[in-house]
Amino acid sequence: MDPKLKEKINQKIKEVEENSDEIFKIAKSLDKLRTHSDSFSYGIFIGRIYNSFYYQCRRILKRNPTKEEFLEFLDILHKRQKEILNSLS
Repeated sequence: MDPKLKEKINQKIKEVEENSDEIFKIAKSLDKLRTHSDSFSYGIFIGRIYNSFYYQCRRILKRNPTKEEFLEFLDILHKRQKEILNSLS
């Protein structure tokens, strides 16, 4: 994976962790999803990171991510999974 892209993904993970209160506010504002708020919050978190990954590929590399880059993205998420879950607790 392009080093700039990898750096941006890691920055986004940190940014989303630091602003996890925003995610909780979104989850709580949707009454029907309250019973599933942990899963919903996790989904928002991952969605924000995925969106950043895709956007940064388009911005930095001037193209959509390749299958290999996507697999590397998944590997980054997997390696930081505990950290992500801890930020949501």
